[in-house]
Amino acid sequence: MEGGEIVAHRGRNKVNTVAPTMNTSHAPQPLAILWDFGGVILSSPFEAFNRYESEAGLPKDFIRSLNARDPDTNAWAKMERSEVSLEGFVGLFEEEARLNGHALDGWRILQSLSGDIRPQMVEALRRCKAAFRVACITNNMKSGDGPGMARSADKAAAIADIMSLFEHVVESSKLGWRKPDPRIYRHACDLLGVAPEHCVYLDDLGINLKPARAMGMRTIKVGDPDVAIAELEAMVGIPLRG
Repeated sequence: MEGGEIVAHRGRNKVNTVAPTMNTSHAPQPLAILWDFGGVILSSPFEAFNRYESEAGLPKDFIRSLNARDPDTNAWAKMERSEVSLEGFVGLFEEEARLNGHALDGWRILQSLSGDIRPQMVEALRRCKAAFRVACITNNMKSGDGPGMARSADKAAAIADIMSLFEHVVESSKLGWRKPDPRIYRHACDLLGVAPEHCVYLDDLGINLKPARAMGMRTIKVGDPDVAIAELEAMVGIPLRG
């Protein structure tokens, strides 16, 4: 996007002019920004897990460690691919915890999934939408209301407004594929009609960024959202904050 280049985006009737880029690398021109949801647009569920662990007297990050064991076949993976019901997940997850030395409430875990909305990330998404193709790739469960797994009507409505900003929302629970399966990233690219090397992808988990990078995407690991937005600004060359 160097020199204020005019870029015509596939599937749109208008041509957008963007400001000169701040990205001085030789990476291909970004045409699409792909976003994880929980941990990026919403605060990380790991924060809620840690609060529950503290309340229940569990070791810190015990829930996260369960999710990392047998990551393709454990209860969490099966749930995100819709291979088990909510009740089935709860039973499997509680048994996995028991086999690893602790008791927990699987229903409480499900209630912790929908994080808090990060307004600065929503603003960055809105600004990206004005200049780039945008899509969401989310590992989710058929729990709560909608792709964001909201636990209340008000929260569901707020998340629905955010979801409407994306051209496509790619959900593991509907596809039967979950990150880091490369097929889910390829599917998102195919929906947008944009090659991976012209995409930037944001996720809070390194394991989910690895296959995106292998496909040619530039990636941003989201921890502090303000730091991540600054990284994204440098890649896309437009201001993303008010």
